[in-house]
Amino acid sequence: MSQVLTLIAKPLTDGHVRDARACLPGDVTVHWLAPGQACDLRFDGPGLGIEASVRGVLGDAPVDLFCQRDLPARRRTLLIADMDSTIITVECIDEMADMIGLKAEVAAITERAMAGHLGFDAALRERAAMLAGLPIADLRAVYDQRIRLTPGARELVATMKAHGAVTALVSGGFTYFTERVAAAVGFDHNQANVLNIADDRLVGTVGEPILGSGEKLAALRSLSAQHQISPHGALAVGDGANDLEMVEAAALGVAFHAKPLLARAADAQIEHGDLTALLYLQGYQADEFRS
Repeated sequence: MSQVLTLIAKPLTDGHVRDARACLPGDVTVHWLAPGQACDLRFDGPGLGIEASVRGVLGDAPVDLFCQRDLPARRRTLLIADMDSTIITVECIDEMADMIGLKAEVAAITERAMAGHLGFDAALRERAAMLAGLPIADLRAVYDQRIRLTPGARELVATMKAHGAVTALVSGGFTYFTERVAAAVGFDHNQANVLNIADDRLVGTVGEPILGSGEKLAALRSLSAQHQISPHGALAVGDGANDLEMVEAAALGVAFHAKPLLARAADAQIEHGDLTALLYLQGYQADEFRS
């Protein structure tokens, strides 16, 4: 059975490739996707245990790696992505709380919820209540001053769209931010929770039902059906517990700089690279990237 091991690092050295290659059976073909950054190693044989063997040889080297069957249809036709700490570098709700001096308290709840130690719905309601009275003008300030795209976000979305994929931003955060981030990055769809507002201030509640883990899974299934995308066609990426169901259901589920609960469940873990790593996992070459 033909397999492909993808190595990603900045820099990815000849030594990394040599050490990984020594762990693989039989003849190995090396194909560079980006010189000094990413390559595919193709080989025949079982893939089980290969990642652990290569990781053992590479030790603590900051190299992301993933072994999968070398299928012709490696490029996915649906991208469904989390927003906070995935497509953007921060948690919006924590930055909102910072506007009223409650970042430490809210961030502690966020951390526990994303690690899977608190139920997502209850944690969101609790944090929303703490933000009651926050002016809408402060949301604009959060977006303008604090929201930064994760490196590689635009390239990931633009490249997959250029090759026919449908892209969706599905967040347990808020539509105020997903609408703006989706437009900035180029996503086709976006879904999130709705903040209840009165007199230009947050009421302290969110619209029901809350968009959590189950709703993210439902979005994946709905978009797949709507666009007639096969079960093999979906790539899902996130960082926390509320991404668990969609990452497990996708043909390629990726944990991006993720909490341990999600990292253990995902097919692939990106711990060092940026979001262009998801393109390399699909076999894209750097000269194919769009932005």
